[in-house]
Amino acid sequence: MLRLLAATACGGAVRALAAEGGLESVLWAGRSSSGPRCAGARNRSPGRSAAELSDGTLRFLLWAAALLTPRPPELFVLTEPEPETSLHPELPAPPAAMIARAAARTQVVVVTHSAALRRAVEVVGEGLDRHDVELEKPLGETVIAGQGLLDRPTWPWPAR
Repeated sequence: MLRLLAATACGGAVRALAAEGGLESVLWAGRSSSGPRCAGARNRSPGRSAAELSDGTLRFLLWAAALLTPRPPELFVLTEPEPETSLHPELPAPPAAMIARAAARTQVVVVTHSAALRRAVEVVGEGLDRHDVELEKPLGETVIAGQGLLDRPTWPWPAR
């Protein structure tokens, strides 16, 4: 699974899934009724191959694997490529729910241009300690909206 996540970060998720024998092979986690499976003797199932899955579907599955892990890291940073890239723009609730679930157990930072995803996280993450920081890019430099060079941040740093 870690190889798949690394390949996704480099833009090669479809190729990595295909090399593993497809989605069914990756999701398989035990012995089949005909004995153990080997890389050279994979049982093919009639389901969809990795090449038939959309980029958004693969990305969503890998997001789910990372965000819903039983042992999350101390910090998740979800940034470019944006969380909603290749996901259906009218369906922000599933990724927002995964983000909120992860945020209940660890610190999550999400960088997004999607107002729909932001609103969905607000709804499903109600009650979570959330701080929004709006960025702007005047003259090509990314800065915090409304904050001068010597101003303190508008958010409190969490205690360790």
